[in-house]
Amino acid sequence: MSKLRFLLALWMAKLSIPALKITRHQGTDFPGQLALKICPDLLKYMGRPETVIAVTGTNGKTTVSNIITDILEASGRKVMGNRAGANILSGISTAFIRACDLFGRIKGYDVAILEVDERSSPRVYPYITPDYVVITNLFQDSIMRNAHPGYIAELITRSLPAGAKMILNADEMISGGVSPENPRVYFGIGPMDSDVTECINLLNDMRICPKCAGKLRYEYLRYHHVGKAVCCDCGFSSPESDYLAQHVDFAGKTMEVREGGRVYPYPLITDNVFNVYNMIAAIALLRQLGMTHKELAEYMGKTTILASRHSQEKVGQVNLIRQMSKENNSMAGSRALDYVTGRPGRKELIFMMNSLSDTGAWSENTAWIFDTDFEFLNKDDVAKVICTGPRFMDYRLRLLMAGIPEDRIVCIEDENDAPDYLTYAPGDDIYLLYGTDSLEQAQKVYEKIKRLALAHDTGKEARV
Repeated sequence: MSKLRFLLALWMAKLSIPALKITRHQGTDFPGQLALKICPDLLKYMGRPETVIAVTGTNGKTTVSNIITDILEASGRKVMGNRAGANILSGISTAFIRACDLFGRIKGYDVAILEVDERSSPRVYPYITPDYVVITNLFQDSIMRNAHPGYIAELITRSLPAGAKMILNADEMISGGVSPENPRVYFGIGPMDSDVTECINLLNDMRICPKCAGKLRYEYLRYHHVGKAVCCDCGFSSPESDYLAQHVDFAGKTMEVREGGRVYPYPLITDNVFNVYNMIAAIALLRQLGMTHKELAEYMGKTTILASRHSQEKVGQVNLIRQMSKENNSMAGSRALDYVTGRPGRKELIFMMNSLSDTGAWSENTAWIFDTDFEFLNKDDVAKVICTGPRFMDYRLRLLMAGIPEDRIVCIEDENDAPDYLTYAPGDDIYLLYGTDSLEQAQKVYEKIKRLALAHDTGKEARV
């Protein structure tokens, strides 16, 4: 009976895929939702490729998954996965439904790259045993989902099978301690000129030693609790990196990767340290799969960060930059603001982290706004900050608390009107910050910014 239920669920889900196309619905995880209602243990009966890789963590898992997929596909491997980012059980089930035949067999695929939401671990790993698990990092996340990273670390540890090999961040102690009995390798970044020794962020989730509760001393800190730490009491310290990015040169767009005492040159595909971590995480995993550094450097040079996460272009006389900043996530917000204000030039920003288009997804809790380091914006070259969406007045209050002059703050509830309030001064950088739940709306706003930027360049009135 169970097998018949599985086949019924699979066939119904398969039929829903062309139906979604005909009706022009996105439905990235609808086939999985449908199948799981009929057969909750659907994945138990599914086939799988020879190699299964899970990528999880608070931030960066979509970028890492896509870098790994791009490089494996470029090298000739056939890859299946949930590339669209539907990373809960229904999205992962949809990936298998799309890849399998009518009997649930997976044929013609060499590897599965599965982005897995951290909280979905107990519902995914009982059915899918990954060969490798990449954990990017664990930070405070949305207050309504996984606000306590220690709890999430313990949840993943309870859920993961013992045989999975862990690819872990040596510079981030919370994720670095997940599943301590599993085999593991570590990635990290060596000392950088921008490092500090005391945390300058509002949030620091790792102040005390996880072994003895003694005080941690940081030899260097990158942001929040990411860096190299040593316990002042018991001597416990961050692990050494098996794959270490070093001599990171953002201007020259190069870095080196040290492995086993040897150094290998790599191109940089990013201009921020957060994505260097994403790069070295992908490199560590791909080295475990047997790819050479020479191959990886060549393929990495042809890889780009997903445009929905970050993109920039010159339009008319201004530079337009789209930067994802996950809503309800103070760490992601702080990273985005630090990146923006670390770049040279006069800047204007639009906040869309809580959009009117995603009111079904955001929380009434605004604590994350007050944990985000808006103080980064208290610089003379930040000329204007436009606050939009249902939380626009909360943004205004937080900006005033951060010392931002009131005359630089503009409040417009409807984000569609926000582009009208930009200056479009020649040479300006215009930043659009948005969350994962407002991608379509952010694209519409961005297109309007482009039209107005071109209109200012030509001196003609824009059609909006």
